[in-house]
Amino acid sequence: MGGGKKGDVKNLDRMNTRAGTPNYISPEVLAGNYGVDCDMWSAGCILYILLCGYPPFYGDDDMEILEMVQRGKFDFDGEEWEEISKEAKDLIKKLICKPEKRLTA
Repeated sequence: MGGGKKGDVKNLDRMNTRAGTPNYISPEVLAGNYGVDCDMWSAGCILYILLCGYPPFYGDDDMEILEMVQRGKFDFDGEEWEEISKEAKDLIKKLICKPEKRLTA
């Protein structure tokens, strides 16, 4: 079996490398302290895009997009959302939210 210490497993729970694509990255990745739940944020962003054709966070450049991500505010205001079910919107809200409220896989 592996020669690692038992405490080493705990270190896998939290990560700190700031890497990702602005339209999909979660605020906790930007802060440099995140776990695997950040992938569920990204899944929510992908679902949002698949349903309407544009990302939940936008801006003229990457910095503006990242500022929007940090705020975490998005909406379903476009006419594309009129035909989308409330259940789909609810799922997105439960994925693109604070980590402690976020759905898990």
